[in-house]
This record gives sequence, C-alpha cells and structure tokens, in this order.
Amino acid sequence: MLCAGIVGLPNVGKSTLFNALTRSRKADAANYPFCTIEPNVGVVQVPDSRLEPLAKIGKTTTLIPAAFEFVDIAGLVAGASEGEGLGNRFLSHIREVDAIVQVVRCFEDKDVVHLMGAVDPIRDIETITTELILADLQSVDNQHRKNTKKARGGDKEAEESLALLDRLLPHLNEMNPASTLSLSDDERVVLNRACLLSSKPILYACNVSDEDLEDPHANPFVAKVDQYVKERHNAGTCVICGKLEEDLAELNEEEALEYLREIGAKGSGVDELIRAAYDLLGLATFLTVGEMEARAWPFQEGMKAPQCAGVIHTDFEKGFIKAEVVSYKDLIAAGSIAEARQAGKYRLEGKDYLFKDGDVVLFRFNV
Repeated sequence: MLCAGIVGLPNVGKSTLFNALTRSRKADAANYPFCTIEPNVGVVQVPDSRLEPLAKIGKTTTLIPAAFEFVDIAGLVAGASEGEGLGNRFLSHIREVDAIVQVVRCFEDKDVVHLMGAVDPIRDIETITTELILADLQSVDNQHRKNTKKARGGDKEAEESLALLDRLLPHLNEMNPASTLSLSDDERVVLNRACLLSSKPILYACNVSDEDLEDPHANPFVAKVDQYVKERHNAGTCVICGKLEEDLAELNEEEALEYLREIGAKGSGVDELIRAAYDLLGLATFLTVGEMEARAWPFQEGMKAPQCAGVIHTDFEKGFIKAEVVSYKDLIAAGSIAEARQAGKYRLEGKDYLFKDGDVVLFRFNV
C-alpha cells in the first residue's frame, strides 16, 4: 500500500492533522517539540461520491472506499541532516514514504509555541527543504563515487546514473530540490533509482485557525505559501484547520456538517487533503459492484488490465483473460447493469488496456 508522510517543523500541527485524517488519537499532540519520536501509521479512506449510486444499482448496502496510508513523522529542525534533533533518524522515516505532505503553520497563537519564534511559513518551508537537499547532497556524493567505479568496468546502468548525478549536483548545490530539475522520461527512471528525499512529490498543507475557514485565502500566510510553492517547487497547496478537524472526527456526519455550516466553512479540509494526497501518489480508482458490495480500488495511473486485476487478488492477474469494462457515467445513465449491456456500453478489454479512473469492471480469469 502506498503511503504519504506528514512532515514539518515541531509544533505546526502534524500529529493533530494525523489524528483528524485517521479519525484516531494514535498520535500524541502536545505543545512541546519532539512529542512524536516513532512514526505513527494509519489507513485513511478516500471519499468517493460514486459509491452510493453504484450500490443502488448493485442492490447492496456495503460500500468500501479506496484506502492508502498516512505516516506521521516527527518534526524536523535546522541541522537535521547533521543529526540535530534526531534528524538522521527522522530523515530515514521520510525516505520510506512515497510522497510528502508538509504541514505549514499559518496561524497565530501565543499559547502554541513556535520553535523558531514568530510565525513565518516561507522560512519554515525553506528550513525543511534545505535539510532534505543537504541529505540528498550527501547521498548523491556517495552514489557518485560508487557509480564511478562501476562505470569504469563498463556498467551501462552506472554510466546512466553518473550522467544524471552530474546534472543533479549543481542543481542541488543551488538549493533547488531534485523534483524541480527538468528531466526526460528515461532520466526520471534513473532518478527514481537514486531514492532522493527532495525528488518525492510534495503537497503543502496550510494549517489555519477556524476563523480563517470562511475565506482561507484572505489569510496572508496562505496567499504567500500558495505563490511561493508554485514558483519555487511546482507544487500545490491545500488549507486545513487541524484542530477543528480533529474535533469534528469525534462527531457523527450530520453533527459535523451542521457545525461546518455554522462557522461558514464550505466543507471538510480533511476530505480535500485526502483527495489531494491520493492524486499526489499518482493513484486513480476503478470500481466493482455486485450484491455483496460496491467497492473502490486504488491503482497507479498507467497500469494495464492484468495489473489492476492483481490489485484485487494475485490469482486474478495470473489467470487474467479479459476485463468487462463500462464507464461509471455510462452505467449510471443506463440505470442498471442489464440496460448498460443492452445499450452496448460494456466492452471486453484485453491485456494491453490502460485502466481509467471511474472504470467499472468485472474480471474474467482462469486459475
């Protein structure tokens, strides 16, 4: 299962956000640095409005959303790449995740200590980015030495790595994350082998107070972060009030919606963040429906039919024959599986079919 790591400076709201995302109290959230040491791991469900109409067609009451993991990683500080604040240990936790969600504090509160004094989200972003890049420079240096030896022996893969590392070094030395280096498709494959921290896809979560939720972009901190990360990191942002969302997680759906209406919020920031992180991981969704359940299955974009069959069960992939596929929109428009078949909306797809988000599928296989 793919996972997104929640990172940031201490006391910016990472553990509070993790608790809200996972609807749990697994992570300690306290007003002092390093209250989290070991990473907390939780599974989150992806909100999907397509499941309920699909369940009606299948005449089932069991709805199972797609899911992926979030990891709450302890706060990083300046000097982490040199071991400051258990930094090497925490950086190793980041190395294990597939994407990064950096929580950025965008609220003032004299009762919540900020490790670096005044609230300054751009400084905070630069602090984390610098530590990731410094750790990558050490890694690139080590990889360069190893690949140089292998390349002398005629190792083609090592030669490819060296060519990219030679381009990466000056880019990183200018404090630019690896993710912003212009690359060909072949070079991206080589970069993935390097396992660099700053090459991971990243999303910035602006943690605001509940007073900002009616118009979050009126918050000057949020506006600055949005502009900065677009220009410098080619990345996106979302807005969330971690403390509010943690409290909402303890209410039922109707109570939570009523409270959000009372404070003028348009919806749950948690839902927006989950969907954004899902996209960040390169995930899309195919659907299955029957009398037992209506279910959403995550798959990585670019996967073909047999690989998607394997998401359900390895036997499905091994014995794959065909996939019966109909788009969600066509199925809903038809009103039933039988009507969709009669209208010719179902089609048989083979091993080379690239799955699309919203495909409703029945796999044919033989083991």
